Amino acid sequence: MATKTTTANNRETFAGRKAFILAAIGSAVGLGNIWRFPYTTYENGGGAFIIPYLVALLTAGIPLLFLDYAIGHRHRAGAPLSYRRFSPQFEIFGWWQVLVNVIIGLYYAVVLGWAASYTYFSFSGAWGDKPIEFFIDEFLKMGDIANGVSFDFVGMVVGPLIAVWLIALIVLALGVQKGISKSANILMPVLVVMFMILVVSALFLPGASKGLDALFTPDWSKLSDSSVWIAAYGQIFFSLSICFGIMITYSSYLKRDSDLTGSGLVVGFANSSFEVLAGIGVFAALGFMATAAGQEVSEVAKGGIGLAFFAFPTIINNAPFGEVLGFLFFGSLTFAALTSFISVIEVIISAVQDKLRMNRAKVTFIVGVPMMIVSVFLFGTTTGLPMLDVFDKFVNYFGIVAVAFFSLVVIVASEKLGVLGDHLNQTSSFKVGFIWRLCIVVTTGILAFMLFSEINKVFKEGYEGYPSWFVNIFGWGMALSLVIGAFLLSRMKWKNQGHFEVKEGQ
Repeated sequence: MATKTTTANNRETFAGRKAFILAAIGSAVGLGNIWRFPYTTYENGGGAFIIPYLVALLTAGIPLLFLDYAIGHRHRAGAPLSYRRFSPQFEIFGWWQVLVNVIIGLYYAVVLGWAASYTYFSFSGAWGDKPIEFFIDEFLKMGDIANGVSFDFVGMVVGPLIAVWLIALIVLALGVQKGISKSANILMPVLVVMFMILVVSALFLPGASKGLDALFTPDWSKLSDSSVWIAAYGQIFFSLSICFGIMITYSSYLKRDSDLTGSGLVVGFANSSFEVLAGIGVFAALGFMATAAGQEVSEVAKGGIGLAFFAFPTIINNAPFGEVLGFLFFGSLTFAALTSFISVIEVIISAVQDKLRMNRAKVTFIVGVPMMIVSVFLFGTTTGLPMLDVFDKFVNYFGIVAVAFFSLVVIVASEKLGVLGDHLNQTSSFKVGFIWRLCIVVTTGILAFMLFSEINKVFKEGYEGYPSWFVNIFGWGMALSLVIGAFLLSRMKWKNQGHFEVKEGQ
């Protein structure tokens, strides 16, 4: 075990296991659960997709969740210092993860702002009978990227964007117990209640069964397609907040005698349960939309932004009590995104607080205000949507997947998985051993396939038809800058560095 330090002894902790679980679930349950999982399931075999999805959860999602918990809880620090205490050479991976969160935080805030705006629009029907044109032309005022980047501010986007940043920063400045924990204790129960009401309401819409049939009717032939299995691992990987610093940071706030694996099982299965619930609610609503339009579900099914801001406003326009349905859907998106957004920014705050040894309120200001300004400048403008699209793609695959793969390679090669497994077993109810270590090794191989196949695809095909200069600067350039920035940060001395040194083998 690492020697105790002043920082570790004085480190804030969650009041108890329940507080940690709610915060961790709040981080995991986000936009991807609601608008990514349903469409991914539909596109990859419907009911048959549940098999690779469960395999991915058990062999990758939960084992990696345990690994993050072990790193953070054993070393009692944010991602960079935890990796440094694990091995000084590993510190770069912690900073790489922090910078990934910087990028995600910059654009996640704007989507959160969109969801909050559409919660309000649900009552006025501001999008009229042309929700796509409203979203693109009136709400975002999106320019043509082919004509170059234009940074003209969009009032309807900037106002909510600043508001969600201020809310999140106030929560974070209050600390782990008074801010993160209390907000999760309020937001998560409200989110679950709102979403349950939404799902039940959607199930009673005419044509709901048509949507559920489309979602759950199994296409068993898909199970022989390797891309379906990769999609399952991708969904689990991106939805559980693993391998990019969040769970390392949150687990560092757990008390020393905490049941790590028991908590991980609760978080993992709660996240997946919410995804299945989201699939039921979303496709019941899409079934209604298809029936009302005299179309097949395949013609109206969408994922991501298309589902939230194109399809759902159409559903709201035609559904009985559509205003209520809209409030429940977009309100759920807002609450799910807010808890995830808070966890993303906390990774950065924790790392800077460890590095500079400053109080939380000051660090929150140092981190949050510059990020808010950059976020407004990049995503509160007419180029916001294309910028978001490219950032999201490249930071997920060439940020999160990349740092996960390389960090797992060095952890496995260092032969220290056993040390982390022993730490998990000290206080946990569910013991890990050879099977857990094997799952980590196998998952490393799967991440390698995901990473290098995606690199090959983007190099050959480009991305979504965007100009190559735009993709090179804001895609590849951004991804490369994360590695360079992480290296430079790892070379900077820690304040009172002697307090942080840990002998090998401790």
